[in-house]
Amino acid sequence: MKITEWSKGRTRGALVAVWREVLRPLGLFFLVIAPLKSAVVDWNWVPTGSMKPTIMVGDLVLVNKLAYDLKVPFTTRHLSTWAEPARGDIVVFFSPGDGSRLVKRLVGLPGDTVELRRDQLYIDGLRQGYALADPAPFARDVEEDPHPLFATERLGTRDHLIVLLPSRPAWRTFGPVVVPAGTYFMMGDSRDNSLDSRYFGTVPRASIVGRATAVVASFDLSRYLLPRLSRFMTPLSP
Repeated sequence: MKITEWSKGRTRGALVAVWREVLRPLGLFFLVIAPLKSAVVDWNWVPTGSMKPTIMVGDLVLVNKLAYDLKVPFTTRHLSTWAEPARGDIVVFFSPGDGSRLVKRLVGLPGDTVELRRDQLYIDGLRQGYALADPAPFARDVEEDPHPLFATERLGTRDHLIVLLPSRPAWRTFGPVVVPAGTYFMMGDSRDNSLDSRYFGTVPRASIVGRATAVVASFDLSRYLLPRLSRFMTPLSP
């Protein structure tokens, strides 16, 4: 009898120790971190090449969830709004198609008329600026096409790189379509390898999670997760 009571006491003491030293600290950690991750700052692993060469497969991007508004943690309900997404922003949002979390570039604002002609973007009938870019720094990372074409695209006053993949079947001419009020038109920087608003339609404002601001870390999935150290802690521009 005494041995049984001693055994029970020892078990109880071990459970109390596990609670005090492991479970309670972990619980407190998640009570603090989870709401911050939900409403303030988050990260997003990128598993596809739709945003090449700006974002590579295997990049871990930082998502600023306070870029436009403050939401109730774990919901899309807005408590306060201080900015609206801008043309050229790289945004993280929930796809209207299947609800998956995606990262794309915002190219069309509410009321814009968006059109694509042979992979060249027109906003309200005006062709956006284009200049050919040197492929040397990027071509080895674009494995979807043996002869990718790189260009600098200007959206208003903001420049960014895009890549075209001539050998791939793609939707290179689209629209024109008018972006409905309260929604945004998203496209990938890898124009011929992106499932975006051309396919699933415009994105409601409430579906936008935040703005991608930097690459925190990067690992080459085709080379056994070899770190791309040159991409660690690099800002995403614009």
